[in-house]
Amino acid sequence: MIARRYLVTGRVQGVGYRDWTAHRARALELTGWVRNRSDGSVEIVAHGNQDALDRLAQSLVQGPPAAQVRSVRSEDAQAPEAGEFFVRPTL
Repeated sequence: MIARRYLVTGRVQGVGYRDWTAHRARALELTGWVRNRSDGSVEIVAHGNQDALDRLAQSLVQGPPAAQVRSVRSEDAQAPEAGEFFVRPTL
């Protein structure tokens, strides 16, 4: 099990990106969280197996129908506390 942090830029706030991401991550049986950032980006920390994280990363590039993703950066992260995947308040 590993953890990854993703930073997504583009038109990703106000288009349902956080809820869409949480739904997708839960379907992949990942734990972690997603939140809007004050700079207009969306931050995700996800924990699970490599295959599920790869599938999430591929999905993040597309996003929900109203999103216009410009970039998705990822890096290793510390595993979040155990639990389900949830939406956090804006940073």
